[in-house]
Amino acid sequence: MSWEKEIEELRRREELARRMGGPDKVKRQHDGGKLTVRERVDRLLDPGSFHEIGGLAGVAKYGTDGELAEFTPANLVIGRGRIAGRPVAITGDDFTVRGGANDGGIKNKLLSVERMACDLRLPLVRLVDGTGGGGSVKNLELQGHSPMPKAFLWDWWTENLSEIPVVSLALGSVAGLGAARVVCSHYSVMVKGSSQMFVAGPPVVEWTHGKFEKNELGGSHIHTRNGAVDDEAASEDDAFDRARKFLSYLPNSVHELAARAPCEDDPARREPWLVEAVPRDPRKVYPMRRIIDAVVDKGSFFEIGKLWGRSVITGFARLSGWPVALMAGDPMHYGGAWTARASEKVMRFVDLAQTFHLPMVHLVDVPGFLIGPEAEKEGTIRYGMRAASAILQSRMPWCSVIVRKLFGVAGALHQNSSRYGMRVAWPSAEWGSLPIAGGLEAAYKAEIEAAPDPAAKRAEIEQRIRKFASPMRGAERYDIEEIIDPRDTRRILCEFAELAAPLRTPGRSSFGGSVIVILIAN
Repeated sequence: MSWEKEIEELRRREELARRMGGPDKVKRQHDGGKLTVRERVDRLLDPGSFHEIGGLAGVAKYGTDGELAEFTPANLVIGRGRIAGRPVAITGDDFTVRGGANDGGIKNKLLSVERMACDLRLPLVRLVDGTGGGGSVKNLELQGHSPMPKAFLWDWWTENLSEIPVVSLALGSVAGLGAARVVCSHYSVMVKGSSQMFVAGPPVVEWTHGKFEKNELGGSHIHTRNGAVDDEAASEDDAFDRARKFLSYLPNSVHELAARAPCEDDPARREPWLVEAVPRDPRKVYPMRRIIDAVVDKGSFFEIGKLWGRSVITGFARLSGWPVALMAGDPMHYGGAWTARASEKVMRFVDLAQTFHLPMVHLVDVPGFLIGPEAEKEGTIRYGMRAASAILQSRMPWCSVIVRKLFGVAGALHQNSSRYGMRVAWPSAEWGSLPIAGGLEAAYKAEIEAAPDPAAKRAEIEQRIRKFASPMRGAERYDIEEIIDPRDTRRILCEFAELAAPLRTPGRSSFGGSVIVILIAN
């Protein structure tokens, strides 16, 4: 009366599934410098924590006796596991089985893992390698008809982005639906050299556009610079480390709050060199990332999107253990001016912080939107106003530290001006409708040109005008609430984090209803 025979059959099928595409295909994967899907799952998750779901799905062939003769597993592995003790949902493409193309119940598995992550409120990690459930011309012969394209996953992608953290790692050549799965996430990573991303891969593109190598068409050097993908990893293990770090700053879902971490870094720590971090010459640049590292908990800054929209730095950090979103101007690129790409980056990052209830810290050095013919061709002002919409609809607590420049429309977006936000300035701060250096030529053109020594006259006028641009003068009019010693920045930011922590409210964010009003002083 025992069911041992069936259990033995179950174990046999499980073993067949674990063989993936077979020894030859596994060797080919390794020879290409890539791990198999099961090795990837084991590397990413806490040891022994993976619980597979749907492992018996695949394509089976039976003998005349009705017994299983052959079994090819579905090329998608899904399940649950843990990262740093926290439960997550995980899905991984198996490139050793038909290059990750659609077969063997994969559509149902794709839907299942997305639904499971959302309904159980678990962070979702996608390990994408191949078309990720996309099409293959072979399906015409296998299925006997040409299936109508259907957006069968998009509703769940949209829902999940509003509910749970979603991380996608491109770990091979991903195309079509696989590429869409990578970019429809809160955080995406490509592996340098071994991953590529395309709307359509080289064989399809060759038909209309000529021959391209994979990296030439869609390598990480392309998509981590154009903003399609957030970051570039040096290896698969580096990509797994980045995924774990990203998730460590976030709650399991929007219905929870991100946890405070233990902190041994003194909130009152002062870095003496900060008093001279910003050069007196406004034309000279300085390393903003060094300032970030000096004011947040030691080693806690996790940068996101370093290689695109580079005039703005974005990432997560901790202050006295509390997780925060952090944004900063980078004068090393366009002097910190917001480009079209930088504005996109700001919009995406503010939305991310809003979704998961992270307070925002902004270290401000914004000379305005980028100007010039190329900026106009890129439609910079339109992207800038999209960033404005995100900022002025945000509801998270906000603290701005005006480090140096704050000018024009972009400068007005240093925080949500419709709500109270903490704001302090360093003595190096300067603000206005436009920078003095650029405005002098327009305002004093005739006087400068008429002078015997135009250069000397220009310098004389600039020195005179700069006295009126002092932040001390602004403080007299309460244009700025507080001017601080740069060495006190960490203490003030840690106080902000403590004040902001109880203001965080779990739940799904609601955007809309804000009216954008930008006032530009005459």
